[in-house]
Amino acid sequence: MPRPSDPNRWPDLPYAAWKETRDTLHLWTQIVGKIRLKYEPWLNHSWHVPLYVTARGLTTSPIPGGARAFQIDFDFIDHLLWVRTSDGHLRQIILAPKPVADFYDEVGIALAELGLDMDITTIPSEIPDGIPFDQDRTHASYDPDHANRFWRILLSTHEVLSRFRTGFLGKVSPVHFFWGSFDLAVTRFSGRTAPLHPGGVPNLPDAVAREAYSHEVSSAGFWPGSSGPVEYAAFYSYAYPTPDGFAAASVRPAAAFFSKELGEFILPYDAVRTATDPDQSLMEFLESTYEAAANLGSWDRIGLECALGAPGRPRLV
Repeated sequence: MPRPSDPNRWPDLPYAAWKETRDTLHLWTQIVGKIRLKYEPWLNHSWHVPLYVTARGLTTSPIPGGARAFQIDFDFIDHLLWVRTSDGHLRQIILAPKPVADFYDEVGIALAELGLDMDITTIPSEIPDGIPFDQDRTHASYDPDHANRFWRILLSTHEVLSRFRTGFLGKVSPVHFFWGSFDLAVTRFSGRTAPLHPGGVPNLPDAVAREAYSHEVSSAGFWPGSSGPVEYAAFYSYAYPTPDGFAAASVRPAAAFFSKELGEFILPYDAVRTATDPDQSLMEFLESTYEAAANLGSWDRIGLECALGAPGRPRLV
């Protein structure tokens, strides 16, 4: 049966209204993400650095910290940042309007009080002309309502992406939140290596981009927009390398289109939010754009795909 649109599940998130909060929160997540990056051993495609959606916000998941582990959580219900250690100690930071530099200092103090080091690169990643975190007094906005709406969209998107993920037997990423590009993503792999990525991503070493795209992918996710060709929240889907004819492929739903500037398919969030069945609308986008990438890229679809999973029902072999 259709799952009707629910404003609590798929809330309105006008970009102009929350842009300043979005920009500040992006930088806060980068500070937390870079802490995870400092401690975690490298995992293929940078899977050691993302954050993960929780029932209250975003988390690093447990991070190895020597004799103990620690975890950092954004709570977008009570609007707190929690730093917890496996030996029972914790610190909390209030999420409220404050400069990025102050947030950076508060996180550093919390870690120091817990006996943890915060020696991270202070230049923002994947942001042109970014201000070092410890000097940034420009970005200082935090609207709790918009932060909560953003998290609820992530939570709903996570559910749909997780279901989409179950229909693939090949290598597939977790559903994870990349703080560099500030998006929630899931990626399928054909199993074949890809041409060397050209790099050139602002404030991201070319070696990182090349390792991330070392193999052919079809990737999709949710991005809350920024200044540029798509100044609104949207779902996206792209393939690397881009197969011939991909831009002209027929995809669903009707509101989806190919952005030449971004080189990927875009589905405006509002088209999903206002759909009769938002979950199904998003699933159609995920499936049809993947099919375009897989068909045009000559993926082994028979060997890589399976039926979508169902709760409590083992996949028949």
